[in-house]
Amino acid sequence: MLNQIPDSTLRILDANLNRLREGIRVIEDILRYGFNHKDFALQLKNLRHRCKINNFESLLHSRDSQNDVLKPSTKQEQNRANLKSIVVANFKRAQESARVLEEILKLSEVSKSEEFKEIRYTLYILEKEILEKFSF
Repeated sequence: MLNQIPDSTLRILDANLNRLREGIRVIEDILRYGFNHKDFALQLKNLRHRCKINNFESLLHSRDSQNDVLKPSTKQEQNRANLKSIVVANFKRAQESARVLEEILKLSEVSKSEEFKEIRYTLYILEKEILEKFSF
C-alpha cells in the first residue's frame, strides 16, 4: 500500500523509522556495553528488529536528508550531562517517532499502525523499568 502514498509522506515514515531504530539502538548499546545487562539489551534488540515497514525501496527513494530543514542540532541536543540524560533523550526520541509512525500509517495500513502503537507502549514500560533499576 505504500506505493499509493505521496513521497512527502513516505519521507515522514522513513525519517521516523530511522529515528525510532536509532534511539532504541543507543539505549541498547548503553545497557549492553555500559552495564553488561543482557536481558534489557536483548529486549531492546528484539524490539528494534520489530521496527520495520515493508517496501523499504519506496522509503529509501523518498529520503532527502540533504534538504532536511532542521538537520543542524539544537544546543539542547548537543548537551548531555550523563548517560541517564542520553537514555532519557533516546527513549523520548523513540517514543515520539513510534507515535508519528502510528499516526501516519493510519492512512494506509491500520494493522501496521497498531504494531507501532504496541512498540510505543513497550518503550514506555522499558523506560520505567530501566530508569528504576539503574543509577546512571
